[in-house]
Amino acid sequence: MRLPATPQTILILAPHTDDGELGAGGSLARWISEGHRIHYLAFSACETSVPEGWPEDTLRREVAAATGVLGIPSDQLRVLDYQVRQFGAERQRILQEMVDVGNELAPDLVLLPSVNDLHQDHWVIAQEGARAFKRTSMLAYEIPWNNVSFEASGFVALDEEHVQKKIDALGRYESQSARSYVDGEYLRAQARFRGVQAGVEYAESFEVKKWFL
Repeated sequence: MRLPATPQTILILAPHTDDGELGAGGSLARWISEGHRIHYLAFSACETSVPEGWPEDTLRREVAAATGVLGIPSDQLRVLDYQVRQFGAERQRILQEMVDVGNELAPDLVLLPSVNDLHQDHWVIAQEGARAFKRTSMLAYEIPWNNVSFEASGFVALDEEHVQKKIDALGRYESQSARSYVDGEYLRAQARFRGVQAGVEYAESFEVKKWFL
């Protein structure tokens, strides 16, 4: 899946800090290297879920470091204050946040979770994102441990440098290092698996929700 050569504005909707890198970190690294503009909008820094002994703002600092590794400028990162696992009670406010950001940025492409994602916060962002950006090209990214099903209908081919940047970015989440899904071997294996499906060395897969040419 290739974007037009002219610089595109890409908005990634991350329910929580690290979701954007997990679902699309390699693609973001590739697109940045090609000159496209990436805006990262996280709806929660999960202060109530930070491991014991870590400061409450840990994930805010870690997402800044991680997106910096990918090459996203600091002024193109926003982290909002919604409470983890409470998005369902804030659907209308979340939708309005998306509409406002959409009006401000006029993105050419929006990345968001799949509607088949089991996590309640991810599901809200998928649903409200589809409403807010119904006239914009949309790709749903893969979070394998949450997806009850996933239609890999789009692929972004990655080079070694893109995969390594994704691994390095997720390595900045030191507070999450015990989680198996930030392990470099797992991340490389996932990219290799999708690459085999796409006929390339490495890839990330997406559900193509809408594509305007």
